[in-house]
Amino acid sequence: MRRRDFLTLVGGTAWPLAARAQRADRMRRIGVLMSLAADDMESQPRITAFNQGLQQLGWTEGRNVHLEVRWWADNDRDRQRYVAELVALGPDVIVVSGSTYLETLLKSSRAIPVVFVLVPDPVGSGYVESLSRPGGNATGFVMFEYGLAAKWLELLKQVAPDVKRAAILRDASISLGIGQFAVIQSVAPSLGVDVVPINLRDTTEIEHAVAAFARSANGGLISTSSAFAAVHRDLIITLAAQHKLPAVYIARLYVASGGLMSYGPNFVNQHRQAASYVDRILKGEKPADLPVQAPTKYDLTVNLKTAKALGLEIPAAILATADEVIE
Repeated sequence: MRRRDFLTLVGGTAWPLAARAQRADRMRRIGVLMSLAADDMESQPRITAFNQGLQQLGWTEGRNVHLEVRWWADNDRDRQRYVAELVALGPDVIVVSGSTYLETLLKSSRAIPVVFVLVPDPVGSGYVESLSRPGGNATGFVMFEYGLAAKWLELLKQVAPDVKRAAILRDASISLGIGQFAVIQSVAPSLGVDVVPINLRDTTEIEHAVAAFARSANGGLISTSSAFAAVHRDLIITLAAQHKLPAVYIARLYVASGGLMSYGPNFVNQHRQAASYVDRILKGEKPADLPVQAPTKYDLTVNLKTAKALGLEIPAAILATADEVIE
């Protein structure tokens, strides 16, 4: 073989192999937009679960991936700034927790691959074309189906049969808040409950609205899912206790902070699951081809200490089916 032919052969085979190896070994950048503040007690379990999921798949912070994390901000200006910062960095993929950040991100970029968690109704909100074939640059994990909201009112009646009125805390500025309230409202007559919406806009406004609602007897409370409710959950839990209102929430973190009961998905586990889609995208798959996944199980958590303070006895049937009972 002539030397020129040999060099041509090397140039045609060995170099592409080396190039592929170089690409595989390069540092990958992952953007992360979290729906809670950095100092929230729930934040670290969520980001830790995501990191653990990555590590199990061979991705280690500082070795072959670098995470750019932006935490929750209470105002639109800062949230838009965080999104703009991540988009400008041009990461290989962005992980988004919650609808608020996702909507802002998709308005900023339809090119960067996105994996979302804790997002309800992504089809109805226009984030994806369908659950089976997302079709765009985003896919991920549905937080829950709207029908779950009916279960919250049913549980409220089970633990507090005397409840005739329920204050529904919801963020009316997003489709999530409207959808959850609509479902609760649709089942309320069959349960003999009048529902009253309380919009989540301002903490002072919430305090006044809950106090006004509690002036009449036989009241209860449901805190629907929203970023505002999660960030201000201590206030909501305190108001429920102060006004002796039995309350049902979407997630365990509320009950761990003193809430009465929750029924909903495991938020920490969804962040761990997100790592599997990030791994597939980093290996070349497209979000458009990865089906959006829905929870297969919801967790029921009960706080007996809070029940006792409210003078409630939790039915044996609920205790028997609870995933966790906090005493």
